[in-house]
Amino acid sequence: MTMIEKLTVVTLVVKDQTNALDFYTNALGLEKRSDFPGPTGVRWLTVAPKGQDVEISLFQAGSYPDPKGGQVRVQRGEGVQWTFQTSDCKKDFEVLRSRGVMFDEGKPGEFPWGIEAHFTDPDGNRFALLQQSAKQVW
Repeated sequence: MTMIEKLTVVTLVVKDQTNALDFYTNALGLEKRSDFPGPTGVRWLTVAPKGQDVEISLFQAGSYPDPKGGQVRVQRGEGVQWTFQTSDCKKDFEVLRSRGVMFDEGKPGEFPWGIEAHFTDPDGNRFALLQQSAKQVW
């Protein structure tokens, strides 16, 4: 039996939180969930797709005091790829591209598992847009 119940927040390190907020809300169409200063004055800012429990924390890159002493340096664009599910990858690819999202490919790729397109946010964080194949079981 596991103690972990669900994933609630994924943190992405960004160069500028205000620019990141603009990209995630206006280009990708996500909604802002929280925006307030944390206990150390660091801005806590999250976004998420409408209706989703998992939020993306847009964390400001920089150096911060380590509670154990010294400094912790957090750099943007480091981390893993995240995948957004869609029901029409080709259509959403065109909509997002018209909003300024820069995709790695000229068009979505078709694979046995579905239709997929890859992009990065302005800070180099990697994402995929995936329309799962009807045959695919996860």
